[in-house]
Amino acid sequence: MTTPARGLVAFLLLLVIACPADAGPLDNCSEYTTMGIPAERGTLLCRKGYALAHNPEYKTPEWVAEHLTKDKACAYLPRNNYFKADPDLQRGERAELSDYRGSGFDRGHMAPAADFRWDREAYQESYYLSNMVPQVGQGMNQGIWADLEALVRKWAINRGEVYVYTGPIYSGRADARRTIGPHKIAVPTHLYKIVYDPTTKDAIAFMMPNEELRTEDMPEYIVTINTIEEQTGLDFLSVLSEEEQHRIESAKAPSLWQ
Repeated sequence: MTTPARGLVAFLLLLVIACPADAGPLDNCSEYTTMGIPAERGTLLCRKGYALAHNPEYKTPEWVAEHLTKDKACAYLPRNNYFKADPDLQRGERAELSDYRGSGFDRGHMAPAADFRWDREAYQESYYLSNMVPQVGQGMNQGIWADLEALVRKWAINRGEVYVYTGPIYSGRADARRTIGPHKIAVPTHLYKIVYDPTTKDAIAFMMPNEELRTEDMPEYIVTINTIEEQTGLDFLSVLSEEEQHRIESAKAPSLWQ
């Protein structure tokens, strides 16, 4: 190689070193993406306590990922409400407080606020509307779903740590989809929650209709992760080998975890 050519190569290498690729939106959320990113569609957002992908058409999250540990689940902060539109999303692509007002639906957390009582900032960010969907209140958000969230915290305490994925499902024709508010926030037909234990390498998954349900019927809504992937087009636990994914995601937990 001639001297000028060597000089050109050295210059190009210097450019590569001096000009690294732009950081991705979830680069600081490695704790919550350890098991993979379910999908990179939508607007990816990194919070102190969770990561999510936000759908600007439906104005709800597609998935929200948490890493819930024993210490986090045991922490305590006084309860407070900080509901607000997500400041990192543009108007017209996000839900506003006015969309829920008088709608008859709760502002249903996907990553529940009680999971974030280990840090004030993380707790406040859980109240961004980008982490919420229109959810039936009595018997759902205020009933079976809240009871499931409490169970997940119990599992995190008993098992040491779990990874949790939560989000909405929209079944049926798009033109028949129900919305609320002036910004047309999509109302999910179902909600899902997946809990993965990295120590035992097993999982439990739920898919519930967005309607009033009975807590005692919770085991009836246990499904496989494959079922949720088929309904959402998402890919959970993607860092695992194909063999491990098949074993874990095709298995349906026979009962509620202890």
